[in-house]
Amino acid sequence: MSDKSKIALVTGGSRGLGKNMALSIAKKGLDVILTYNSKKEEAEEVVNQIEKLGQKAFALQLNVANSSTFDAFYSEIKTALKDKFQAEKFDFLVNNAGIGIHVPFAETTEEQFDTLVNIQLKGTFFMAQKALPLLADGGGIVNISTGLARFSLPGYSAYATMKGGVETLTKYQAKELGSRGIRVNVVAPGAIETDFGGGVVRDNNDLNAHIASTTALGRVGLPDDIGGVVAFLCTEDARWVNAQRIEVSGGTLL
Repeated sequence: MSDKSKIALVTGGSRGLGKNMALSIAKKGLDVILTYNSKKEEAEEVVNQIEKLGQKAFALQLNVANSSTFDAFYSEIKTALKDKFQAEKFDFLVNNAGIGIHVPFAETTEEQFDTLVNIQLKGTFFMAQKALPLLADGGGIVNISTGLARFSLPGYSAYATMKGGVETLTKYQAKELGSRGIRVNVVAPGAIETDFGGGVVRDNNDLNAHIASTTALGRVGLPDDIGGVVAFLCTEDARWVNAQRIEVSGGTLL
């Protein structure tokens, strides 16, 4: 193996789970490109933290809801790879960027549904498709799903429907990209204490206690519980893990 670091691209890497994933990946000795939607200062702070770990890092603005910008985005990536990393390709794509909409099925609007389609499903699909010319053979894709694709909690019908699509997509990507040695897996976090979805899991004590009571390990998840699993999938140790759904929920609703 050469002493050149491999490179991971993490979408939504400025905060929450994505930030934890980016830092965990850097701790494994990879360089990181991370995207942010609006939080440029937060993204630059994550870049600083990664550089303190001894790895290279770079942040780029991206709105995954708007797939028409992906070609221009990957043009920027190509330039950044050359200028910042002295590389032509990157090795791992982590499709993390997303939002949560918590609303009952009966009250979900078409606008909310379409927003989730564009960000969670269409964004994930075309981020990977448009990455293919720049994604190195023998690399990998990690898609992010949710425990809610396996068990049901009221209020997440549209969100979980998109993630169910992502889980099916993951198998197809693994099948069709296998000839290039590209592994594709999906990580499905359980409920996590972040500002995701308005911070509902973190800030609603009743919901937090309810989820903890249904989880074998007796608590709600934290960002630190997730990043290391994603980072593992971006290493040689995971070279034979392919087309798998890895739920990281502490054993919720078993």
